[in-house]
Amino acid sequence: MSEKKSKAIAYWKENIKYLSILLTLWFMVSYGAGILFKDALNEIRLGGFKLGFWFAQQGSIYVFVILIFVYVRIMNKLDKKYGFDEE
Repeated sequence: MSEKKSKAIAYWKENIKYLSILLTLWFMVSYGAGILFKDALNEIRLGGFKLGFWFAQQGSIYVFVILIFVYVRIMNKLDKKYGFDEE
């Protein structure tokens, strides 16, 4: 196996690892906070709304957008690490 191909395989394995972690985090926030733990979170209010309701309606979207920026940052570092950056 060539060095280039082995670098590409390692790159994608690491990419899938980070993607899995970030999607798991998003799932825990959207499903966990918005559905599973909503009763406990509804004891807390945020801007006049119950926190469980807020996570179900807005929080998971905000977390998803933040995770997109985190993913871009991680991928830029990963590209440089494996020599796939465009610079």
